[in-house]
Amino acid sequence: MADKQISLTAKLINGGIAGLIGVTCVFPIDLAKTRLQNQQNGQRMYTSMSDCLIKTIRSEGYFGMYRGAAVNLTLVTPEKAIKLAANDFFRYQLSKDGQKLTLLKEMLAGCGAGTCQVIVTTPMEMLKIQLQDAGRLAAQKKMLAAQAQLSAQGGTRPSVEAPAAPRPTAIQLTRDLLRSRGLAGLYKGLGATLLRDVPFSIVYFPLFANLNQLGRPASGEKSPFYVSFLAGCVAGSTAAVAVNPCDGRSCGTRAPLRS
Repeated sequence: MADKQISLTAKLINGGIAGLIGVTCVFPIDLAKTRLQNQQNGQRMYTSMSDCLIKTIRSEGYFGMYRGAAVNLTLVTPEKAIKLAANDFFRYQLSKDGQKLTLLKEMLAGCGAGTCQVIVTTPMEMLKIQLQDAGRLAAQKKMLAAQAQLSAQGGTRPSVEAPAAPRPTAIQLTRDLLRSRGLAGLYKGLGATLLRDVPFSIVYFPLFANLNQLGRPASGEKSPFYVSFLAGCVAGSTAAVAVNPCDGRSCGTRAPLRS
């Protein structure tokens, strides 16, 4: 039992560290994805991911690409802890007969893990998406105001730019949501999050486990790091592609409250 507890603790620590590194590395891509998904056909500001990132840097600076990252960095550790612990718990419960888990049981364990993680994921995504999209809305307002000023001045370029509106913080958004909608406001889009995270975990955990098993030495030792790394990359990429339509729906249900 002690070994299992130590093993679980190590997994939680590793999951938390991996989550922090992952957020730091891919957050600019996630920001571009959110802004591309949320822009309307009649108000398209970005034509591609690279165009979005370039315009973001020009208007908001380098750290503008990490707008909303603090929410993810704060909550990613408990999210991964719940996800990994739940997957291990359900796998243990489904293998009490001592037999190897079938693919269906592995998928059921992944389903349970994805269902449990939305407790943290839903409010995290709610705040993150609104913070990420705030920059797009501010730039859009600035562009529309400049166009209106040009029209009013007969086509001459305005000499003074309108001051930038202060952007909301995660704490301000949380207070506004709790004040106006209560705790349910933080869980807006729960259904869409379930539609994304449950299928993701159903695909990811069984695929990772089986790919990792293929690279295990015949001696029965653990798979080398590079095998686990490649298995995680393939499993994560496959699961992300599979649930991408649901991810777009998840972003759409959390359109910023401030317009």
